[in-house]
Amino acid sequence: MHIFVAIAFILIIASLGSALYFMMTDKGKTQRMVWSLAMRVGLSISLFLFILFAHWMGWIQSTGIPLGR
Repeated sequence: MHIFVAIAFILIIASLGSALYFMMTDKGKTQRMVWSLAMRVGLSISLFLFILFAHWMGWIQSTGIPLGR
């Protein structure tokens, strides 16, 4: 589980980096930056939903931080 989340974070950062690269090189002439940012948002939402699903299935446990302290 830790490896999957780490790989997802690396892919999100790589997508953000590619969007930065396309922004600097394309100068707004193509849609590659938009697609890179859309992919980043999609990966982030997918990771969040996967973490919620994994918690629901019992694959991961919450830390149990007590409220009100």
